[in-house]
Amino acid sequence: MHLTTEQKKEIFAKFGGNEKNTGSTEAQIAMFTERINYISGHLKGQRKDKSAERALIALVGKRRSLLNYLAKQDIFKYRALIKVLGIRK
Repeated sequence: MHLTTEQKKEIFAKFGGNEKNTGSTEAQIAMFTERINYISGHLKGQRKDKSAERALIALVGKRRSLLNYLAKQDIFKYRALIKVLGIRK
């Protein structure tokens, strides 16, 4: 993957509250968003990479499920997170 361990820890610290809190919904959504952005950029140059395209679709689905869960649990956290990550709905 394109992210180093330090970058992952930084993402988890920013969105999970702690670099060890890798299971929080917000941190997982942020990590999925980073991976989605990376794969999207890859696919712009490599249009025939079907395995990357399939992985992208799977990641978007997982992120959507987590976003739906977060919206049901706490709508204010959901709105703040999509604003920070730049996810539109």
